[in-house]
Amino acid sequence: MVEIIVGIVALAIGVLLGKIIFRANVNEQIENAKIIEEKAKINAESILKEAKVEAEALKKDKELEAKEYLLKQREKLNQETEAKEKRFQEGEKRIKQKEQSLNQRLENASRKAKEAEDEQKRLEELQQGVAKRKNDLDKAYSEHIAKLEQIAKLSAEEAKADLIERLKDKAKTDAMAHVKSVMDEAKLRANKEAKKIIIQSIQRVAAEKTIENSVSVFNLSNDGQKGQIIGREGRNIRALEAATGVEIIVDDTPEAIIISGYDPYKREIARLSLQRLVSDGRIHPARIEEVVAKTQQQMEAQILEIGERTVIDLGIHGLHTELVKLVGKMRFRSSYGQNLLQHSREVANLCALMASELGENVKVAKRAGLLHDIGKVSDDDPELSHALLGAKLCEKYGESKVIINAVGAHHDEMEMLYMVSPIVQACDAISGARPGARREIMEIYLKRIQDLEDAALSFDGVMKAYAIQAGRELRVIAEADKTSDEDAEQLSFKIAQKIQDEMTYPGQIKITVIRETRAIAVAK
Repeated sequence: MVEIIVGIVALAIGVLLGKIIFRANVNEQIENAKIIEEKAKINAESILKEAKVEAEALKKDKELEAKEYLLKQREKLNQETEAKEKRFQEGEKRIKQKEQSLNQRLENASRKAKEAEDEQKRLEELQQGVAKRKNDLDKAYSEHIAKLEQIAKLSAEEAKADLIERLKDKAKTDAMAHVKSVMDEAKLRANKEAKKIIIQSIQRVAAEKTIENSVSVFNLSNDGQKGQIIGREGRNIRALEAATGVEIIVDDTPEAIIISGYDPYKREIARLSLQRLVSDGRIHPARIEEVVAKTQQQMEAQILEIGERTVIDLGIHGLHTELVKLVGKMRFRSSYGQNLLQHSREVANLCALMASELGENVKVAKRAGLLHDIGKVSDDDPELSHALLGAKLCEKYGESKVIINAVGAHHDEMEMLYMVSPIVQACDAISGARPGARREIMEIYLKRIQDLEDAALSFDGVMKAYAIQAGRELRVIAEADKTSDEDAEQLSFKIAQKIQDEMTYPGQIKITVIRETRAIAVAK
């Protein structure tokens, strides 16, 4: 019981002590809270003061920035206003200047109009004066003519005839100069026509020049083979001539037989046939006909091969087979000693170069250059010239109009319709006229050179004459004391006319007359 009471008392004391301690703690916390509250008030007041100070400073800064911005905008506005005023002033100034210029032009126009009116009046007055003066002059001229007729006892027509007679020499000189200019223009055409006639004559007629190119020599190992070739009573040689169409000449030339014929193609067949017969040893008419027939077949194949190789080398495509054969046949034809195939290849390459420089079709020009002399190797229609015959062949085998015209017109026998035609003509002349391209007999060449010099020496006032550049130019030295500059010009024209009328020559000849006066003194 006591323990219980003691426990209760202890509990009561403990509760009482707990309340005391709790109140003490509460009071202490209250005191602490009051202290914290006071400190918070002090801090709040301090922060508020600082915030007010910062707000005042920020407000001042913003006000300053606003003032600066306003000042800048005001300055910018002032500058723009000044610039606009300046442009406006300049525009006004230009307008004033234009107004002044316009006013000045109007004044000038008015002044010129007035001057034109004054000038028109003066012209009308001058025309009236000129008309009056003309009437007076006509009247005076008629009176003067009448007086002259009375004094000279000649009519006006008679005086005119006398004056014409007196001026005849001068008129002749002027006419000669005019004729010279006309002849210079016609010279190229005349020279081409003359060359065409000469070349056609050589091609179609056996003449002295042709003889040099119309024989081939067949060499033998011994002279005993000549008897085999001739045969009993000449039957072998007659059979060979009949089969080949050439003449076989067996003479005293040691170990050689001459094959004579105008056609080089037939001569080549005869030569190859003889070579086979002599190698085989069996020579009789039947064998001769057999060998000649085989040789002809092989020659046809060889000609086609030569033509194909030529067109391939030149890069020409689509050529008809017959034209290819004719191209190959040109290998066995020559003109003035110049091989026709080599000449045609050269002309084709020259045409290609010239067409390239002139901006024309290179392939067409090269094709026309190769075919330009194709008529020389054809046996069709021998009455036609080779140019017209070549054009006919090109038309027959489907060539274009450009090619046909170029082939037919390269000797001026057709009108040139395309640019390729004069190119072919020029290149043909270049290939034939270049030094060393063609061969002539030495005696004919020397005689032509001498005739050129003699033609020049036949004129009065000529001191010396020299043919140079293989006869393509004639230098004439005139006596200075007997020949004037005007006479020298007439002399060159007269010499050219004489050479053109009296001589036959390839290409053209340039005549140069030199008149020189030398004054020589010796200082001692």
